Amino acid sequence: MPADPPEPTGVTAPAGATTPTGATTPTAAQPDPPHPPRRALLRTGLATGAATALGLAATGPAAAAPPKPSRQPVRPASEQAAQQTDRTLTLTGHLLTGAPDFVYLPFEVPDGVREIAVSYGYDRPQVPPGTPGNSCDIGIFDERGTDLGGPGFRGWSGGFRTGFTLARDTATPGYLPGPINPGTWHIALGPYQVAPQGLDYHVQVTLRFGTPGPEFTPHYPPERARGRGRAWYRGDCHLHTVHSDGRRLPEEVAAGARAAGLDFIVSTDHNTSSSHADWGPLAGPDLLILPGEEITTRNGHWLALGLEPGQFVDWRYRSRDEEYPRFVRQVHRSGGLVVPAHPYCPYVACQWKFGYEQADAVEVWNGPWTYDDESAVDTWDSGLAVALRGGRSWLPAMGNSDAHSAPQVIGSPHTVVLAEDLTRDAVLDGLRAGRSWLAESAAVHLDLSVTGHGRRAGIGEELTVPADAPLDVRLSVSGVPGGTVRLLTDEGQMHQESLPADGSGTVVWRTTAALAAYVRAEVRHPRADGSPVKGNAMGGELPWGPMAALTNPIVLRAEER
Repeated sequence: MPADPPEPTGVTAPAGATTPTGATTPTAAQPDPPHPPRRALLRTGLATGAATALGLAATGPAAAAPPKPSRQPVRPASEQAAQQTDRTLTLTGHLLTGAPDFVYLPFEVPDGVREIAVSYGYDRPQVPPGTPGNSCDIGIFDERGTDLGGPGFRGWSGGFRTGFTLARDTATPGYLPGPINPGTWHIALGPYQVAPQGLDYHVQVTLRFGTPGPEFTPHYPPERARGRGRAWYRGDCHLHTVHSDGRRLPEEVAAGARAAGLDFIVSTDHNTSSSHADWGPLAGPDLLILPGEEITTRNGHWLALGLEPGQFVDWRYRSRDEEYPRFVRQVHRSGGLVVPAHPYCPYVACQWKFGYEQADAVEVWNGPWTYDDESAVDTWDSGLAVALRGGRSWLPAMGNSDAHSAPQVIGSPHTVVLAEDLTRDAVLDGLRAGRSWLAESAAVHLDLSVTGHGRRAGIGEELTVPADAPLDVRLSVSGVPGGTVRLLTDEGQMHQESLPADGSGTVVWRTTAALAAYVRAEVRHPRADGSPVKGNAMGGELPWGPMAALTNPIVLRAEER
């Protein structure tokens, strides 16, 4: 979920640097031909006089007089760069309400730059009650350009940081180390909320010269851990670190996953792949770590799970741009999964608007159980019957913690998947097939099966039997003291039963394939007042307690005669 925007900070030029004061302010948004019109780029350039004050070469045929002959020996380029003084550029402007989703500020990087340092801020005028105030994200693209899905991406920190640096060998978390090549670079601003008075921004870019550091060496995690063969594996597939808006270091996330009893995790920092290179030393025989990303669009967030190491997925589009399918294909080509995240999240730009037709699963449980999770489960459950009626594949449910920092608990909830082994491909295959159930913690254990006519099926599987053959639905649970079991079909809740005080028990209910297209189970905690779940009751109060476990369905099909 989006982090709170940063507090504005005063920006001062480093000692010895010259800061121009004549930066231009844009007066209108101009479209950039490679992009759709809605994503028109608003570009702010330095005035020619400002560039001259900085000693930067002006462009054009009459930019400079021919150099005079020199009798001084020519120094190597690295030595010349090391002796140049740092240069600071200041970019300012005003954005009106209705500004483009992304505003690109070009600046020139000459030869010999070792490091780029950026800081920024914006004003926060008072706004009427109920009106969003100013919030503005930031990132950077290198000389290869800002094209959607192009190679120029070099980092994004959203609104979590007021500054960052990047160089060949190192970068602020969220940003990608690599060559600082000469050419036109762009600061990318994301003004996702603009006050009625508009938004005044100022960005300071410092170019530091010198010999570049050594080439960066990433340490990607392996695709296999020591598994138990075909077994149930527990994993949290939505986690954040300091590489986006989390406050935990990757090593703290890995330690938290082990403490939670997880077998695997997926790294899903917002709009960047920078953390992928850090996970290698933190994985091990006991913990599989998969690269991923949370793609934070203006029309909802989605998880790209199991990406290729270092793979970046762009987020700069809305549903109406029709760019989403392009990036779904990108993830699928790499063998990864597309999972809409917290589809009913109430925050700005979080509600899911892209539909579910191209998704591989949906996150119906995100962090501590809340009313928006109830809505997500209801929508998902309705989709099961529609898919089965049309003979289409159904969409599996997932649960993840979306943990950013303490006190958010890693692994609460998580998804338990039946996989052939503890490998990337096996885990993704199990999630894709829906052979999985959701648990609030590793203390909860569950087994759901349907048997009849000499046949048996488990979670995520199909059972085909004569339409009137008696089927026994059996659910065994432990770890939910005083909990309530709910068995649901395409008709709704069909059976409810309370668990004993120790939280362990087995529930058996009988149905047929003629009566139920599928059966799934929920295990709920008692309500806040300690009373059991009311199930099918109606009234002004919520009839359910918080979720403790939730299964994907077992599909029941009647044999054709």
